[in-house]
Amino acid sequence: MLRALWIGKSVGWEGIGACKMAKSRKDKSEDREPVIENRKSRHDYAIAETLECGIQLVGTEVKSLRNGQASLSEGWVRADGDPPQWTLVNVTIAEYPPAGVHRQHVPNRPRRLLAHAREIAKFVTEAKTRGATIVPLKIYWVKGRAKLLVGIGVGKKAHDKRQDIAKREDRRDMDRAMSRRR
Repeated sequence: MLRALWIGKSVGWEGIGACKMAKSRKDKSEDREPVIENRKSRHDYAIAETLECGIQLVGTEVKSLRNGQASLSEGWVRADGDPPQWTLVNVTIAEYPPAGVHRQHVPNRPRRLLAHAREIAKFVTEAKTRGATIVPLKIYWVKGRAKLLVGIGVGKKAHDKRQDIAKREDRRDMDRAMSRRR
């Protein structure tokens, strides 16, 4: 059902009930939420495969993560239990001072990771066959929820690390030379 709409000298057509579409909202987490990265793990390990999983947190831990007060550098993931479960070990999430003493969390407590059992089993078997470690790579926010990116890390030897540093420096030099040309 269309009806004529008189606009100045021309006639336009519009459907009944038609209206302007609302502007799409920008994702709130794009600009404000901090991303906590474990840059040391990329240096120490060759990361083969990654998986995004959730983290089971208490209230003050969420507030501290939103402030970017966490350290992943010494952390690792332990798999245990008959239905396999992951536990994030040795990751420090700082206390949230405005919460007061009686509501604080333990900064270094083990935290349960949330993923499907088949994904956990796949990662654990792959890590065991390679002789690798499951390491935390990054904490970030997706739709208001904290997510952790974990990866299977195979330890690098010293010469591998030196080769990576040399490649990175060569790439920087080439980029610098190309930018001077322009």
